[in-house]
Amino acid sequence: MNTASRIKPFVIKSLKELYNLDCSATELTISLTKPEFEGDYTIVLFSFVKQLKKSPEQTGKEIGDYLLKNHPHFFESYNVIKGFLNLTLKDSYWNQFLNENYSDKSFGLQSPTGKKVIVEYSSPNTNKPLHLGHLRNIFLGWSIAEILKAQGNEVIKTSVVNDRGIHICKSMIAWQLFANGATPESTGMKGDHFVGEYYVKFNDEYKKQVSELLAKGWNEKEAEKEAPVMKAAQQMLLDWEAGNPEVINLWKKMNGWVYDGFDITFKRIGADFTKMYYESNTYLLGKKFVEEGLKQNIFFKKEDGSVWIDLTGDGLNQKLVLRKDGTSVYMTQDLGLVDERYRDYHFDQSIYVIGDEQNYHMKVLKLILEKLGKPYANRIFHLSYGMVELPTGRMKSREGTVVDADDMVDEMNSVAKHKTEELGKVKDFSETELEELYDTIGLGALKFFLLRVDPKKKMIFNPEESVDFHGFTGPFIQYTYARIQSILRKEKPAEKGLASKPEAEPSSLFKLEKQLIIALEQYPSMIQQAGEEHNPSVIAIYVFNLAKTFNAFYTEHSVLNAETDEKKQLRLQLSVMTSRIIAYSMGLLGIRVPDKM
Repeated sequence: MNTASRIKPFVIKSLKELYNLDCSATELTISLTKPEFEGDYTIVLFSFVKQLKKSPEQTGKEIGDYLLKNHPHFFESYNVIKGFLNLTLKDSYWNQFLNENYSDKSFGLQSPTGKKVIVEYSSPNTNKPLHLGHLRNIFLGWSIAEILKAQGNEVIKTSVVNDRGIHICKSMIAWQLFANGATPESTGMKGDHFVGEYYVKFNDEYKKQVSELLAKGWNEKEAEKEAPVMKAAQQMLLDWEAGNPEVINLWKKMNGWVYDGFDITFKRIGADFTKMYYESNTYLLGKKFVEEGLKQNIFFKKEDGSVWIDLTGDGLNQKLVLRKDGTSVYMTQDLGLVDERYRDYHFDQSIYVIGDEQNYHMKVLKLILEKLGKPYANRIFHLSYGMVELPTGRMKSREGTVVDADDMVDEMNSVAKHKTEELGKVKDFSETELEELYDTIGLGALKFFLLRVDPKKKMIFNPEESVDFHGFTGPFIQYTYARIQSILRKEKPAEKGLASKPEAEPSSLFKLEKQLIIALEQYPSMIQQAGEEHNPSVIAIYVFNLAKTFNAFYTEHSVLNAETDEKKQLRLQLSVMTSRIIAYSMGLLGIRVPDKM
């Protein structure tokens, strides 16, 4: 139980005894007191003022007096500012909290809920390597999965690999036309990069052929439709769907190259999955729902044989669910896949980590499931996020202007190396230790920068800004952790800590000592909030502020040369708990923390 939850029953009882007013815990708003005011926790009084017909000042004074009189061992003082009652807790409460929790390695973790949650993220195409946009998706999905796990849920991490379709055939056709039998092995290229080059080559050739047809007097629409390379890709798709052995073998071979490349990237960035779903295995599953919907008059057929749903009554548009030639569209596939996942796991919630350009699609998917009466319709949640752009603008994979994930990680390591060498504090590191350090800092900077922003917001990623040892960055927090480890290598708290002198009343806390304890106490609440909001930036902002608070405390107060042994033990405990919560918080973001920097 956190401190705000401990205060609520006291306040509820005061309202009953003072005013005969019944109040539930959900009606009470208690939050941390703002830094510019005196106090630890603040109660908002406005909701009671009208009922009690008293001024906020009088109400606050009466409740404050009641709390001091009836709970003198808990509350130290209070003040009232307009409609806010600011409460200051006894230093003994905070001392006791620290003494009881500083060595608790399970602090913040919740008991098992018995709920199963699926988190789907990554979902790459097998015609190109992972890029910077994928990284935001992967880091978001992985992090929210770990946060939900910390809340006591059983979490299943899944990915849907888009391994079929016209875009895949484009890479295959280009390889046949231009590769002369080349392979990733023969060229020394990573498999996904190798295949991605042929996707770009296809589009270059397509543009060239369209231009040639336009020069011959064709109109643009005809030229785009009749360009030989596009016709070849479309025929290859038909051959794939017909099971042509030659096409299937090439498809398997090229996808295999891509998977090998993906595996290297996933391992490097620390992404993992419980189960991979493949579109080639699931794209036909939704057709049974089309038949079901037609029977129930939820769907309707147009004259050309295509199947649609009319959602105009729900404020949306008509939506295609099956093409006139009987082939699936993405909606058909998604209907089948969610049903398959439900049969696999009987999930309580299924979270889709998908960019905000799919907001409409996800809204329609949920609505169709509701109309079909599926038991999991209200269990799906779209974790929508904004696109990542570079300072130079948007990326386009067809034009080869996308920043590959591998190249981005390499660049981050290079920036980390340059910035670290500028500080000149790594002279006693071996070459192996330095390589690991640069990777830890570079990848940590990348993950933190992409996760520190609310998922719903678009963002611009700047590599140089992300590796700033003094800013709102991962390296600043990593450096704080390493700094604390340096202290604890010299001395650790006594085994019994402050409890070793039970007869002695703990001395009063200095302001920054207390601020740090209060910040540490917030950790479980931050996990709860981040999970409820599906928002890892809550953790990122929290751990940054915790690191800032520790640095302010450490600048003001010596740990190893404290005024008294009691103060030394308290500050060592603070150091232990702060380092652990930093490591745990960064771990929820998928970021490692180094013991020395």
